[in-house]
Amino acid sequence: MITGILLAAGYATRFGGNKLMYELHSVPMGILSARNLCTAMTHVVAVVHAGDERLYAALRAENIEVAVCENADEGMGASLACAVRAAKNTDGWVIALGDMPFIQPETISAVAEQIAQGALIAAPHYSGKRGHPVGFIKQFGSELMALHGDAGARDLLVRYSPLVVNIATHDRGVLRDIDTTEDLLTV
Repeated sequence: MITGILLAAGYATRFGGNKLMYELHSVPMGILSARNLCTAMTHVVAVVHAGDERLYAALRAENIEVAVCENADEGMGASLACAVRAAKNTDGWVIALGDMPFIQPETISAVAEQIAQGALIAAPHYSGKRGHPVGFIKQFGSELMALHGDAGARDLLVRYSPLVVNIATHDRGVLRDIDTTEDLLTV
């Protein structure tokens, strides 16, 4: 089994508030991202920061397992480590971001399929650029659980770049994250 992880523990300081609860098409952005992940994956764990009761409740209402990261303020690495610890009994992970609600479930499925078929790391590519979500096989669990800081798994992707299976896609959503209110102008 491959587990989907939704990283939703950021504080959205550049956005100016809880962006994952910002509604796009009448649904909170984080819930749209979660639904896309759940459409493609049978098991999903979302990670939120302590005190984000609204997002926690919204994700639970979608029947998604939620892990609370007590040290999310340390950065994405800490949140990812928390999520992997919460979902360590799996064959691998597909790691998606809560602020990327435009990724098509088919793209997520393609990443999961590559991991299930033995790829060590897999990621979609659009127009020559690596996007999200990124998949890791279980052997990277200890390294993922040791992450800290704000780089997330970026250093692992650089270190193990020869092992990454690149999945060509026409899904522009793999590059479209929403970090600021200006990013909403293209929605």
